[in-house]
Amino acid sequence: MAMTFHLDVVSAEQQMFSGTVQSIQVSGSEGELGIRQNHAPLLTAIKPGMVRIVKQHGEEEVIYLSGGVLEVQPSAVTVLADTAIRGSDLDEARALEAKRKAEEHMNSSHGDVDFAMASAELAKAIAKLRVIELTKNAM
Repeated sequence: MAMTFHLDVVSAEQQMFSGTVQSIQVSGSEGELGIRQNHAPLLTAIKPGMVRIVKQHGEEEVIYLSGGVLEVQPSAVTVLADTAIRGSDLDEARALEAKRKAEEHMNSSHGDVDFAMASAELAKAIAKLRVIELTKNAM
C-alpha cells in the first residue's frame, strides 16, 4: 500500500479538496515542489499554476491556483489558495483570450507597473491553459 497523508485545498470561496493522497505537485515561489508523506515541514508562497494531486488509489486531479500559501506539517498538508478552480471547470476560450490581452498589454505598456501587471496576468492565463491541457490528457 502506498504511503499517504491528508491534504486540504481551500480557497476563499470553498473547500476544493479534502482527503487522503499519495503525493502532490505544486508551483512554489522558488520552483516546482513535490510533496510526499513525511516531507519536511514547510511554509511557502504559491505562484499561479496548479496543484496536481495523486489520490490514495492513484487517481489524479488537477486544480488551477492563482496563488496562495502551502503549509506542510507532519500529519497534514494545506493549500490556502487565493483562487482555486478545478481543471474541468476552466474555460479554454476565456483563458486564450486572457493570454492574448495580456500579451497585447505587455507589448503596449509604457511603464514598469503596467508591464508587471500584464506579466502577472499572462502567467495566470498560461497556468490556466496548462491545467486545461493536463485535464484533457487525463480524460
